[in-house]
Amino acid sequence: MKIVFMGTPEFAVPSLEILIKNNYNVVGVVTVPDKPAGRGQQIQESAVKKFAVANGLKVLQPLKLKDPEFISELKSLNADLQIVVAFRMLPEEVWNMPKLGTYNLHGSLLPKYRGAAPINWAIINGETETGATTFKLKHEIDTGSILFQEKINISETANAGDVHDEMMKAGADLILKTVKAIESGKVELKVQDDTQAIHAPKIFKETCKVNWSQSPTQIYNLIRGLSPYPAAFTEFTDVQGNLSSLKIFSSVKEDSQHSHPNGFLITDNKTYLNVACKGGTISVKELQLQGKKKMTTEEFLRGYKFPANITFL
Repeated sequence: MKIVFMGTPEFAVPSLEILIKNNYNVVGVVTVPDKPAGRGQQIQESAVKKFAVANGLKVLQPLKLKDPEFISELKSLNADLQIVVAFRMLPEEVWNMPKLGTYNLHGSLLPKYRGAAPINWAIINGETETGATTFKLKHEIDTGSILFQEKINISETANAGDVHDEMMKAGADLILKTVKAIESGKVELKVQDDTQAIHAPKIFKETCKVNWSQSPTQIYNLIRGLSPYPAAFTEFTDVQGNLSSLKIFSSVKEDSQHSHPNGFLITDNKTYLNVACKGGTISVKELQLQGKKKMTTEEFLRGYKFPANITFL
């Protein structure tokens, strides 16, 4: 069975690796083109490309997935099956090419959290459970019939990075299970129930700004759902009268009654940094001031003092 694998970030690497380790015939790997990144604008290769090259696999890096040259090269690989993990939306000409179809790994228990940021939104919405799903691709994104699912618990302290890492491993195991089932011809697909669908759209900057009029639980879930990337943030006016931005990576919530306005900063400027919100406070534990490095609250307060009566915006 000839397999073409499609993926880009680190999340996809264990899924490709598990196929190689189990001696599957991966005839090609499709990933994004190399691009400049960082301050020095050094040319960066995707994590999937680095792994593929290190393992002697053929790599295709099309700028456009409808490019006739790419389509021709993909067809020449004569794949029986395509596996997609954290790639991009495929045109029908691509996903409909192999005789056994194209199967995708998605980071949720579909039909819940269809879309670009399933892990983030599951945590932001306070879910205690998520999972990974393999499904057969069709026209509408994340709507294809389900082959397998694996549940993953979300602890009350887990952030998006924690769940990402656990799902990366669980997803690889699910890909292997999926390919084995397809190889043996034991494929029983289950149609998704669209009435149970929840959307997980791309995260934009406005999504990341803390609304201090929300409850401690809502704010706490937003912070961990966006940590370590892209990170929740708040703003305040510094002593020079400039608007400063502060990213928050971890926190502790407390439900309590107080008389402070929402966003009011409560701190001794030494060891703690608490922010008043609706029905309680958020104690910031790890943060990053704009232009500075990430650090704990105590480390931060050794070098930065807030003026009195600051309110986060």
